[in-house]
Amino acid sequence: MKILIVDDERHIRESLKKYLSLEEIDAEGAETGEAAVEFLEKEAFDAVILDLKLPGMSGQEVLVWMQRRGLLSPVIMISAHGQISDAVEALKTGACDYLVKPFDPAELIIKLRALVDNRRRENRIAALDRTGDGKTGLIGDTDVMRRLSDRIDKIARSDVTVLITGESGAGKEAVAREIHCRGTYAEEPFAAVNIGGIHEGLMESELFGHEKGSFTGALGRKLGLFEVAGRGTIFLDEIGEMPLGLQVKLLRVLQERKIRRLGGSSDIPVNARIVSATNRDLEAMVREGRFREDLYYRLNVFRIICPPLRERRDDIPPLTEFLLNKLSTRMGRPHAAISPGALEKLLVYDFPGNIRELENILERALIYGEGNRIEAWNIELHKSDASLAGDPAAATSAVRPEPSAASSLEAIEKQAIADALVRCQGNRSRASVELGICRKTLLNKIKLYALE
Repeated sequence: MKILIVDDERHIRESLKKYLSLEEIDAEGAETGEAAVEFLEKEAFDAVILDLKLPGMSGQEVLVWMQRRGLLSPVIMISAHGQISDAVEALKTGACDYLVKPFDPAELIIKLRALVDNRRRENRIAALDRTGDGKTGLIGDTDVMRRLSDRIDKIARSDVTVLITGESGAGKEAVAREIHCRGTYAEEPFAAVNIGGIHEGLMESELFGHEKGSFTGALGRKLGLFEVAGRGTIFLDEIGEMPLGLQVKLLRVLQERKIRRLGGSSDIPVNARIVSATNRDLEAMVREGRFREDLYYRLNVFRIICPPLRERRDDIPPLTEFLLNKLSTRMGRPHAAISPGALEKLLVYDFPGNIRELENILERALIYGEGNRIEAWNIELHKSDASLAGDPAAATSAVRPEPSAASSLEAIEKQAIADALVRCQGNRSRASVELGICRKTLLNKIKLYALE
């Protein structure tokens, strides 16, 4: 928690800073309203203690300035003059509370913590409503997972920008959440956004927010995820799908630690740590001019590679147990066990879709199976990979003739998409994961090849 104290009396500023430090709360002091404005333009504070009577720019004028700029830090107004009209005016302008000097510092601390905790709670709810919970944690005790955990420990309590790479479905978001949960600001929100899943026209509003009337349908102010995250973490999944125009704006945020809402006229400081992830080769995209080189180096300060499931097969049993518990709860049925034969079938499979594919396989098995035990025949794997799971007959039945030299790439691509849609029973999100492309690209290909 970081507080700005604005008071022209030095002993009040210093005594409050000392008292707050005893409660492990950081604070900055400003002697005038003008100095307070300079602080607020550079940094985001969790709350502001603001004296009403100041030389030059008054506390009331600072409060009005904050409202006009869209700065939403909670404000406690203080004054040696206990005029009811002053308190009413301050509260009408946007102050959250009003204290008359001399006041009990303990009372001030209680009010500060309540205001900041309430703001964090609202932001966490907003983050959950807009990005989902998805809590899983890291599951597994193989050497590769222990090395991954060690790397997370090394950077969790810093604010370094992190890039997570790995195959689709390997658990990159789980790694990002673990970085957040082990960090200094674990109580702050974790705001996740899938760049590939948001329409380009809405992406800027989702990230940076908008002001009322900034576009048709903007009926009120909306905070972007950078503000919702507070001092927590914003997770930018599928960063390789970000359009070049928005890459420029994200680069500015990384450089200046400020955002501007759509329709806004001023910059707003932000403190969130940025963690991004991709299954794309960003270096190749930089060479091809599809990803900005300067943004790539800003994002790739610390890199974590998320291992595919086939490189940690010993983690499949605990992952299976965890996912079965999760799926059974979601489906409202007793916890299902898995037979040794079914587990063996999973252990020899290569999982091109990684953990996400394992979850889908288990969900299908629960739907197909009877009772609370999954047997080997309930495990349905991709036919093209069935030989890896001890089913050579199924593999043989799935073999396609080699395409002739005259076959076009378009025909091959069309057939691959059609097959994936059949396997996924028309679920386009699952099909996009299986094919290793974003959902937007898949939808465009479906339209191109008339596969609706």
